[in-house]
Amino acid sequence: MASQDQFQRFIFENSQVRGAWVQLASSYTDIVSQAPYPETIRQLLGESLAASVLMSGTLKFEGTLSLQASGQGALRTLMAECSHDRFVRGLARYDEDGINRDTLDDLLGEGKMAITITPEQGQRYQGVVPREHASLARCLEDYFDRSEQIATSLTLFADDSRCAGLLLQRLPGSTEPDEDLWRRVQHLASTLKPEELLELDSETVLHRLFHEETVVLFEPEPVAFRCSCSRERTLAALKAIGQQECYDILQEQGAIEMDCQFCHAQYRFDRTDIDRLFLGHVLH
Repeated sequence: MASQDQFQRFIFENSQVRGAWVQLASSYTDIVSQAPYPETIRQLLGESLAASVLMSGTLKFEGTLSLQASGQGALRTLMAECSHDRFVRGLARYDEDGINRDTLDDLLGEGKMAITITPEQGQRYQGVVPREHASLARCLEDYFDRSEQIATSLTLFADDSRCAGLLLQRLPGSTEPDEDLWRRVQHLASTLKPEELLELDSETVLHRLFHEETVVLFEPEPVAFRCSCSRERTLAALKAIGQQECYDILQEQGAIEMDCQFCHAQYRFDRTDIDRLFLGHVLH
């Protein structure tokens, strides 16, 4: 039976070539069921979620990695995020009337894409992803090549019920045999069909592709949808808005109501909550 909602690293023995595989089913459907996404948007969001999990696997610290894109085309916002402990969330905003193309470039139009790394301790980092290719996978390969100087091969697929991805990387310090291996495995990965990556488990996929190589698999890790929103984080966002604006909203509406964009959790704050937030006590 095919694995569901799992991430797994692997290496090619005695080389500087590494890889990772991911397949999402229930976590993917949990996320895309939050809105009536058209097929092209749903698939692109699925590819983004798979990519965020694969890229988060390259981090050496606790925190989150998010892939974000904004544009002036039919797709206005795209975001996929994965934490170090493999919790994912994502969303897309779009103009349904304008969806008549299916490539990332056409859907976004004029806009930008970035990878944001937010460690639990330390400085936040953001890197711009070049948008010189039609597919998300090729754009991210470009990012690793230019920003990280790491040769990368990325395969991403999504359908109505699953999304999946395969990442291969040749690390700095590679020897000539590593370069020969890299060319072989990169070519083999390019033969992977959507139905194989979406439906088969990792061991089957990797055996089909790389049975002539010595591949060492690490323990698979479960992946799940979980939103990181909370009442405390929402209050922090209100504090960032500022005291005057919060009291203006209270004056106009009687309470401040906020909905999470990712999971649709609803938070309501009255004057008592806002007094405590800004004044540290409740006014009588």
